[in-house]
Amino acid sequence: MNTFNNITIDKDGKTAVVTINRPSKMNALNAATLSEIAQAFHVLEADNEVRGIILTGAGEKAFVAGADIQEFVHLNKEEATQLSRRGHEEVMNVIYNFRKPVIAAINGFALGGGLELALACHLRIAVESAKVGLPEVSLGIILAMGVHNALRL
Repeated sequence: MNTFNNITIDKDGKTAVVTINRPSKMNALNAATLSEIAQAFHVLEADNEVRGIILTGAGEKAFVAGADIQEFVHLNKEEATQLSRRGHEEVMNVIYNFRKPVIAAINGFALGGGLELALACHLRIAVESAKVGLPEVSLGIILAMGVHNALRL
């Protein structure tokens, strides 16, 4: 299996567990992490031994606390739009349309893009202490990557 810097993949029988592994950043999504998630799902799609995927975040604080704002600060409008489009097309749509069941195991904060990622999954299970939300809407910012998929359910 591929070697990743921002995620891990563990297989337990016919289940693969994909863990976003940036706990010091509350598992915030940056371009590299989105790319690795896309690669992981491509690999898992082709793996006939894997029958389902659990997607979670490392640590106890966050599933995914949103986008890595530090990365967005340095992007111009076109670059930010392209990153958002890639996240939508290569990650959110892929998970939403994945032929194997994908379960979001929400173990803490799922905010902004993190909630969108959870909503792209087929099922969501959260710990009682989980906090979910779309804080960007209070700033008048439109949802970026694909929450509309889950709203079609």
